[in-house]
Amino acid sequence: MTAITIQKGQQFPLTIKRLGINGEGVGYFKKQVVFVPGALPGEEVVVEATNIYPKYAEAKIVRMRRPSPNRVKPRCPVYEQCGGCQLQHFDYHAQLEAKRDIVIQALERHCRLPHASLDIRPTIGMDDPWHYRNKSQFQVGKRNEKVIAGLYGMGSHRLIDISECVIQHQVTNRVTNIVKTILEDLRIPIYNEKKRTGVVRTIVARVGFQTGDVQVVLITAKKELPRKELLIAEIKRRLPEVKSIVQNINGQKTSLIFGEETILLEGEEYIEEVLGDLSFELSARAFFQLNPIQTVKLYDEVKKAAALTGQERVVDAYCGVGTIGLWLARDAKEVRGMDTIPEAIDDARKNAERHGFKNVTYAVGKAEELLPKWVKEGWKPDVVIVDPPRTGCDDALLRTILQVKPQTVVYVSCNPSSLARDIDTLSKRYRVDYIQPVDMFPHTSHVECVAKLTLSM
Repeated sequence: MTAITIQKGQQFPLTIKRLGINGEGVGYFKKQVVFVPGALPGEEVVVEATNIYPKYAEAKIVRMRRPSPNRVKPRCPVYEQCGGCQLQHFDYHAQLEAKRDIVIQALERHCRLPHASLDIRPTIGMDDPWHYRNKSQFQVGKRNEKVIAGLYGMGSHRLIDISECVIQHQVTNRVTNIVKTILEDLRIPIYNEKKRTGVVRTIVARVGFQTGDVQVVLITAKKELPRKELLIAEIKRRLPEVKSIVQNINGQKTSLIFGEETILLEGEEYIEEVLGDLSFELSARAFFQLNPIQTVKLYDEVKKAAALTGQERVVDAYCGVGTIGLWLARDAKEVRGMDTIPEAIDDARKNAERHGFKNVTYAVGKAEELLPKWVKEGWKPDVVIVDPPRTGCDDALLRTILQVKPQTVVYVSCNPSSLARDIDTLSKRYRVDYIQPVDMFPHTSHVECVAKLTLSM
């Protein structure tokens, strides 16, 4: 690797070759990699180096020499300050092509298989890539005695007031705005992070796309909530669609939103959401996919890759509340799911019971420990589904899959880099039939993938 010779503050021309994994433009100056936030593939820009690292530099655009024909005006008025989206200035169809290229880049970097020989399919996008998120988590603050709610600006701790987020469902926008007004009208103390005074930290709003159910969660720094009864009454009066009002207490100095203690203030503990012909009860802290419309497409791709005939034994590793396993249960002989979080397994069992599935069982534990035990007992899976966190599969699980040798592995990934690394490991025994990117989060740099791997030796 050539040593970086670019100096901080230096200005130079750059042609942007592709998008990086975080949505920044990538160019090369004297064979050195330069990342430029906001720059798009094909653009010719003059940049100024802002940060220098051993293997790359970061720069900002000083002047645009030739813009991309795919550059568009962002819909969001605070797009450039917020940082929640990275690609609103990029035509949506071009985003889909760039996300496929991000998957290819990850394979080039982390996998020894020749990526040119792999079937990497066009990214599955949305018909309408706006207002798709079913949950918002907006920090609350005060500015000029007015209550504001939104996200911290890019690379700063300045709260950006967001009254109309164009990727949030319109109901969550409306609910957050009205709750914000209620907090102001009732003069309920707003948490001040620097002084560590006040009470209300965050407004969380979640809507069921299919049911219209709405849940409001107020994250507070302490249990005592001033004018609580009045607050509940006003939310009920102004937002009759709200089925569940919840308080969560988080007094810690932390970037985590939720604390450990949750109190139901009014209504139901759960709201309901429907995916296909399955319904799910969502509590305040339950994990659920943020884009229900694309989740159906994603799970249908998993079903397609599993290619079940009714005779297969299926393992749903990292099963969470059981969504993927239940999506496949009707076409499988048996589904066994596991997760290390006991509450998730409780929810998965309830979900299976509510839908009347008798061929689904769930266990608390690690897949790499349970799988060998089941094989020893004479139960061997034909299909293993993995849907790990961003860090990818545990090394011990990958070794276990290579030992157990199920006929098919379906890998659901939210991080192309860890997917590429894990495919590299599994390629000792498995061939990659194809990789299908799915755009779960339009206008951001994130891309989800479903990879089908088949036993080859």
